[in-house]
Amino acid sequence: MQALAQSPAAVYRKIDLDARIEASQASDLTRICLEEAIVALGQAIVRMEQEPAAIPRDALSRAHGIALWLMRTIAPDNPLRGELTQFYGGLEKTLRSNLVQPRLDELRQVQTDYQDLLTAALAAD
Repeated sequence: MQALAQSPAAVYRKIDLDARIEASQASDLTRICLEEAIVALGQAIVRMEQEPAAIPRDALSRAHGIALWLMRTIAPDNPLRGELTQFYGGLEKTLRSNLVQPRLDELRQVQTDYQDLLTAALAAD
């Protein structure tokens, strides 16, 4: 029933994401999540630019959920685990605070940080 309450674009986006995750290798999940976080933040930023008084809760909640997943799923044997946990944790904290009082400059910076990570991940492939 919840799917009927969503816009057709949101339903198609969810189906596309589910298909990408299902077809992906485990190593691709982080890249997919980074891409999705960037898209969600972009949607939140556009919405705030169009309606400054509105809080884009759906997009920010999606980005925050991804931030939590990224922070919690760093491989225990990753040599950069401590640094990544701190970095992802900082982004998660920023997004959490923006769920209550969104600030465009912070959201743009988080989006840029995720884009930098995605660029580095793609270059490593």
